[in-house]
Amino acid sequence: MSDPIVTVEHFIAEQERRHPEATGAFTDVLLQLSLAAKLISRSVNKAGLVDILGDAGKENVQGELVQKLDEYANDVLIHVLTRCGSLAGIASEESEEIVPIPAAYEAGPYVIAFDPLDGSSNIDVNISIGTIFSIHRKRSRGRDATLEDLLQPGRDQCAAGYVLYGSSTMLVFTTGAGVHGFTLDPTIGEFLLSHPDMMIPEPGKRIYSVNEGHSTTWTEGQQRLVRHFRGEEGGGTPFSSRYVGSMVADFHRTLQYGGIFMYPGTRDKPEGKLRLLYEVAPLAFICEQAGGASTDGVTRVLDIQPTDVHQRVPVYLGSRSHVELASRYLSED
Repeated sequence: MSDPIVTVEHFIAEQERRHPEATGAFTDVLLQLSLAAKLISRSVNKAGLVDILGDAGKENVQGELVQKLDEYANDVLIHVLTRCGSLAGIASEESEEIVPIPAAYEAGPYVIAFDPLDGSSNIDVNISIGTIFSIHRKRSRGRDATLEDLLQPGRDQCAAGYVLYGSSTMLVFTTGAGVHGFTLDPTIGEFLLSHPDMMIPEPGKRIYSVNEGHSTTWTEGQQRLVRHFRGEEGGGTPFSSRYVGSMVADFHRTLQYGGIFMYPGTRDKPEGKLRLLYEVAPLAFICEQAGGASTDGVTRVLDIQPTDVHQRVPVYLGSRSHVELASRYLSED
């Protein structure tokens, strides 16, 4: 007999049944995220056929050019999530301030932060892109979310996940009890459990992923680390270099094959490029739940206390032994 088909809805409902204290609010957030992912996936797959390729002619709060699909994905997520009745506020890469829940809709006990479309600079060349999200329980009193609710360390996340829009669309998430992957079956419009209990291989494949175009601006420790991976220092077997330029795609490969993903700071910009709240912390949570490790070069990512919604940090994610090796080299800085 073949394995039973498990939809993401059935999987989440089963998880909820194991916790009698569950109210359904948290489950509803995850289900609405899966709905938004289906809508975004549909538009990503037909992007070349309609007028949603290219930039939207404006910049976001980060000073980055907004792509049309970026804007569409952000609008879809906000539209779906503000109406679910389980959230008190939303933080998005595309919004400078917290997005409130309109008075016409019920507010709930959770807050969410997301990057609506990671890797959007790759949209026009048909490279895999993704959505990243992080969910925390609301801490403050009152109906609406405050900065206190969003600026929580990654170790306090209730759930984190990402959607990869590639040759297939995958939803990968953790609620703190393992990492599970679901693949969208377009013939029935359902996410089906395809990768239960995902674990990062240890030590995994010898693969490092970093944008070496910035190598002349790196610290000495970072430069020596990459020379080690190339086999130029330490006398070891060289690693393979793989870099897509879309964090979700690079991390997804690392999750499945092992290795290390890096986006270091530079001497002039030690804070790096990636955002802690809705890019780095959620993927670090998934990484550690899958048996891997995370660091900003000094501190475990999940122990970093955020100070700003759009705070940037360096990041190293992957197989534990490779991340520990990176920490040893970076400690020299």
